[in-house]
Amino acid sequence: MKCLIGAFVLLCTTAASAEPVRVRFTEGLVHGFLALRTTDGTTVADGDLIQFERAGRVTSRLVFRFKDGSLRDETAIFTQRGSFQLVSDHLVQKGPAFSQPLEAWIDRASGRVRVRYADDDGKEKIVDVQMKLPEDLSNGMILTLLKNVPPQAAPPTMSMVAFTPKPRVVKLEITRAANDAFTINGGTRHATHYVVKIDIGGFAGLVAPLVGKQPPDSGVWILPGDAPAFVKSEGPLHLGGPIWRIELVSPVWPKEATATSGQRRSPKRRH
Repeated sequence: MKCLIGAFVLLCTTAASAEPVRVRFTEGLVHGFLALRTTDGTTVADGDLIQFERAGRVTSRLVFRFKDGSLRDETAIFTQRGSFQLVSDHLVQKGPAFSQPLEAWIDRASGRVRVRYADDDGKEKIVDVQMKLPEDLSNGMILTLLKNVPPQAAPPTMSMVAFTPKPRVVKLEITRAANDAFTINGGTRHATHYVVKIDIGGFAGLVAPLVGKQPPDSGVWILPGDAPAFVKSEGPLHLGGPIWRIELVSPVWPKEATATSGQRRSPKRRH
């Protein structure tokens, strides 16, 4: 039995890295408005997705500002020459919404990963390590990568640095579920539903389901076509966190605003 477990661990820890996702649609200037909600529809945070390209590198920032004052702010920088490759990632999560506030930095080329967090006693801890980071690292890029999966191709396996709070590289096993319908102004559209499962790997992966540490699966919905678009996602944003839903939202104007509200109203005459 020990030999079987040892062989299984060896297979998990020596699996070859997947190839980076090929670029089908280049990324550019984007500013999207998002809402972070619980599964019953209660909004807990408003968010922005801000993205721009400069000097051959794309900067993508996803930030959520919570109603309770918490903050989750992640900025990924990547290149898109032939395939998507992460350059760096910076993550901040703090406030009462997070059981483990932390700040983390990833530099893929050098393999340097730093994490600053508070332990159970509130004391600040810093982890600064060199790691072998694979080329298919997906931190801060998952939505972009899934938009580039060919319609008939098998979804890729990706890597990600997970913070527990100490960093470790995990695999993301991605599968397609049945397409889901949604409506826009009464018209029906169909989104591709991707299921994302974190494969912890090694002996930790064997025991995680037994000790309640296996993270739940996440879902991502992408509208396919000539210009694929993110529709929504559901899953935890941090280890041990609740299931939250990310959805696109539109600006809401005051009720008195009209198409001609830009014109100044004439002052009322006094009698």
